[in-house]
Amino acid sequence: MDHSFRIRKGLYLLFLFSLSGVVCVSIHYSLPEEKKSGSLVANVLKDLKLGLGELSARRAQLVSKSKKQYFQLDTRSGNLFVNDKIDREALCGKMEPCLLLSEIVLQNPLTIYNIETEIKDVNDNSPEFSKNEFELMIPEQVPASTRFPLETAQDADLGENSIQNYTLSPNENFQLEIRSARGGKKYLDLVLKKMLDREKEAHVRLTLTAVDGGVPQRTGAAQIKINVLDANDNFPEFTQSEYIVSLKENTPRDTLVLKVEARDLDFGSNAEITYSFHQVPEEISQLFYLHQTTGEITILGPIDYEKETSFDMDIKATDGGGLSGHCKVLVEIEDENDNAPEISVISITSPVAEDSPVDTSVMLFSVTDQDSGDNGRTSCSMEMNLPFLLKSTLNNYYQLMIQSPLDREKVPEYNVTITATDQGSPRLTARRTIRVLISDINDNSPVFEKSKYEMQVWENNIPGLLMGSVHAVDLDEEQNAKVTYSLVPGNASGAPAASYISINSETGNLYVLRSLDYEQIKEFQVAVRASDGGTPPLSLEVVVRVVILDENDNAPFFLYPLQNSTSPCNELVPKSVEAGYLVAKVVAVDGDSGQNSWLSYELLKATDPALFSIGAQNGEVKTRRPLTERDTNKQRLIILVRDNGHPPQTSTATLNILPVDGFSDPYLNIASVSHEASEEDGSLTMYLVICLAAVSFVFLICIIVFVVIKVHKKESSFITALPQFPPALPEIPENSVDSQSGSLSRTYQYDVCLAGGSLSSDFRFLRPLIPVFSMGDPNISENHRISSISQETPDQAEGQKQRVQVLNNGLSFDF
Repeated sequence: MDHSFRIRKGLYLLFLFSLSGVVCVSIHYSLPEEKKSGSLVANVLKDLKLGLGELSARRAQLVSKSKKQYFQLDTRSGNLFVNDKIDREALCGKMEPCLLLSEIVLQNPLTIYNIETEIKDVNDNSPEFSKNEFELMIPEQVPASTRFPLETAQDADLGENSIQNYTLSPNENFQLEIRSARGGKKYLDLVLKKMLDREKEAHVRLTLTAVDGGVPQRTGAAQIKINVLDANDNFPEFTQSEYIVSLKENTPRDTLVLKVEARDLDFGSNAEITYSFHQVPEEISQLFYLHQTTGEITILGPIDYEKETSFDMDIKATDGGGLSGHCKVLVEIEDENDNAPEISVISITSPVAEDSPVDTSVMLFSVTDQDSGDNGRTSCSMEMNLPFLLKSTLNNYYQLMIQSPLDREKVPEYNVTITATDQGSPRLTARRTIRVLISDINDNSPVFEKSKYEMQVWENNIPGLLMGSVHAVDLDEEQNAKVTYSLVPGNASGAPAASYISINSETGNLYVLRSLDYEQIKEFQVAVRASDGGTPPLSLEVVVRVVILDENDNAPFFLYPLQNSTSPCNELVPKSVEAGYLVAKVVAVDGDSGQNSWLSYELLKATDPALFSIGAQNGEVKTRRPLTERDTNKQRLIILVRDNGHPPQTSTATLNILPVDGFSDPYLNIASVSHEASEEDGSLTMYLVICLAAVSFVFLICIIVFVVIKVHKKESSFITALPQFPPALPEIPENSVDSQSGSLSRTYQYDVCLAGGSLSSDFRFLRPLIPVFSMGDPNISENHRISSISQETPDQAEGQKQRVQVLNNGLSFDF
């Protein structure tokens, strides 16, 4: 029945081991005590059937179950050596067998090998008596066969090396008798063979020798001095031959354990009893105190269940006549929950990579409790809300496992507090905090501070000018967080982006490589890439919009009269005109934009400054008073145009005005413009057509730009309706300007009348057919019309008149 139960129990244990996934194997060694440090115990590779180097590869750990590490394991060779000299008597005392428990823990997979090392006793201790001399008081009338208990010798060795026999020196009165009690303990009795006669011999001396069974044999001796007393025929007798009492460990000092009592039927001094310990180890005399008179046994020293679970003592009661009686006292110690669990870390992995998979083992530790029963049963837990969990294995081993993904950027380290609690009452708890560091991997791309950058730079800049900088941040650390910047290959306005700007790879500063011209390129975009230093590197791109700001670097240019022309520009004016007559319209343009292209006109120099004026905004040259006979036949005007930049740019043009009586007067043609007689009629007409076409083109561009701006600026408070172009007004304000291009754009109708046989053309400016659109006055009336004024002479009426009209943006020629 017992054999079947053991088989069933073994199968259950094997089944539990297979469920836990941990292999547990036990091996047994024996070793004599007193071996020197470094002595070879065994080679575990052979016994465990492991390959060479497997212990190192699997991170083998030798874990001692005792407080002292008596062995050391060479993980390379597999040899198990003695780490410190082992004294079996100090380690186990009388316990047999004396076992040192160790465990070899292998990881990947987790395997636990239990090692039981039995420490064999050697005969290194001689028997010893507590005294060198024992004194006995024996009355002379004691009958033969009376027994007198003697104290046995103590030998720290066990088995054959312990005390095997006692001998008594030869004498005629006494013999030695050895009795074996429960548990194999020996008791000595000195047996009286022949009654004593005090008158013949008052003192008897004997030698008691204890002999062990070791090789070589060791002995110990003590002298027995026997004093023969007068008759005392009653021995003290205890009320109980054996006392059994239970005592809790850690009971305070001076606590009463037990009171023994002996009685003697004699009287007087022969009935006065004193109590004493008999044949007890020194340890008992240090822990318990026996009162000589009352027989009360009290606690003298600390009682620890983990050191000794029971105490067996012999109490001796002696009367005044020297007679004594004996009893046994057994004190059984009850365990108290006085030892908190102990947490021992076997191995730990720190730092842990943040991309470690779930169920990765971070730490292996064990929990032990020196108490017994429920007081020694432990449970282990840890705080919640951590990406770790505890996994229990065998023999109170635990693994700290990863249960959810780690992210170093959120939590770079964890302080894991492990709590071990026993099942005693009250429960005792032990805590240990383990710091687990998380190592970084390159899992974060650099992030720019802005989703899009816009930088401004003035045109005509100095090459190498710092334009601005971009900045990106990487949440990783060290090399993974080191950000470098570069330009993404590509074109900007038809040219490689690298030809316009460069970037500092470390700081992200952007530099302009060449001087920019607003009139050629107004803006461009480049892409900047930020890459980290991880493996593989991660990167992110951002668009940088570079806006070129306009400078006033272009002087106004006259379209009419044409600037830098080799031929002078002449205008014919009838002498009969009144004040306010429109003589001509000066047209100029500026290559800049914004207020840099806002133009204003002024009369810089004139033959007669009081005769003509020019509109500051529209460039219209008008008469200030009627012409008189005193005025010269040729008026020379130098006109200056100035833009609104800082500093302003200016240009000048010359306009000749010829007052005449009639456009067909031959004299006028010969006298006033004789130096121009050689100019062909078609040359002037061509220049006029070119000038007016240019003005019309500029006007069209301005209208297109205006519409585009209106579409892109929906939040603007300007009127979004398309402008209405009404017929021209008789009088146009001088402050009506084109807000987009900065120059006036008007279309005029010209009537040119040529007399038959005339070598030159007489022409004059009439009022414009289409007004300039003004942003300040969008509600111009549409009910006005311009009438062309024609002045004809009688000579012109008589001649054959040929009229040719060329319509181009409201331009009409009459020949």
